[in-house]
Amino acid sequence: MGLFARAGKGAPLDWLVVGLGNPGPKYAGTRHNVGEDAIRLLAQRRGATLKGGRDEALIAEVRLPGADGDERVALAFPITYMNDSGRSVQAMVRRYRIEAPERIVVVHDELDLPPGELKVKSGGGLAGHNGLRSITQHLRTQDYLRVRIGVGKPDSAHVGKVHVLAKVPRRVREQLDVAIVDAADAVEEIVASGVDAAMQRRNAKR
Repeated sequence: MGLFARAGKGAPLDWLVVGLGNPGPKYAGTRHNVGEDAIRLLAQRRGATLKGGRDEALIAEVRLPGADGDERVALAFPITYMNDSGRSVQAMVRRYRIEAPERIVVVHDELDLPPGELKVKSGGGLAGHNGLRSITQHLRTQDYLRVRIGVGKPDSAHVGKVHVLAKVPRRVREQLDVAIVDAADAVEEIVASGVDAAMQRRNAKR
């Protein structure tokens, strides 16, 4: 039986939405944790709190408006550290009996986009992102959806790892805060109207 089979006990969930980052106060508010920030905002909007438990993740189960009524959605922040995110995602796919990779949305930081820019993507490559690499290895597919939050490329004095974990300047922080709101909106649009509609709206040049 494959990873995305729905056989099992209990009602399956319709969506798994994962925000990537590293656990602990040391990493809170860094560029690398914008995915976590978006997930926390989505939970807050539904009056929910991310709680620990199974699957090495903080999770809130919520309902979001869909095309045919409310959709049951798990909002999750893996606490495995970024490079092992896939282990947690794989476990949640099995437990929540997610039916297809297209029902998984991953919100993550993106070096290849300017700070604050947001793009929605269906499948595709990894762009050197270790969290996506881990998820792809564990799910054995790249066909999951992504909400990409631009954090900008490092300047010549930084390598990527230092850049995404460094203290964020105030101006950039303001740009990221706007993008985090946009990312939460994009996730809601994907659930409500589908990824194609979300891409058409969010990926248009401003």
